[in-house]
Amino acid sequence: MNKSKVLIIDDELDYCLIMKSYFETKGYEVFLGYTRKDCPRLLKEKNPDILLLDNNLPDGRGWELVDPIIKEHPSLKIYLISAYHQTEPFTTSRDVTIWEKPISFSLLDKTFS
Repeated sequence: MNKSKVLIIDDELDYCLIMKSYFETKGYEVFLGYTRKDCPRLLKEKNPDILLLDNNLPDGRGWELVDPIIKEHPSLKIYLISAYHQTEPFTTSRDVTIWEKPISFSLLDKTFS
C-alpha cells in the first residue's frame, strides 16, 4: 500500500519537525524543505499529494509559487501558511486553503482524519 506524501516547505525547523512527527504518526510519508528554491525541486522529486507552503521564506514569498505549482501539479492539495495575518485577499487559479500560524492539532485532526 502506498502512503500519502506530504511536503512541508517552511524555514522554521522546529515547526517542520513537529509537523513531520504529526503526519508520520498518521501514516504519511513526509518530506521537508526550508526555502522557496527547495519547493519546485522537491515537488518534482517526491511527487507529494499534499503541500504545506509557508509564505515568508528566507529567499522570497512562497505563495508566489502557487500558480506555477498548480499548472505543474493540478491534483496537489495546497495549504498556504503564514504567521502574519493576511490583510489582502489571496487569489489564485484554484481554491487553496490558507491557515494562519500557530496551527492547532485539532484543526489538523479535523482536516486530515
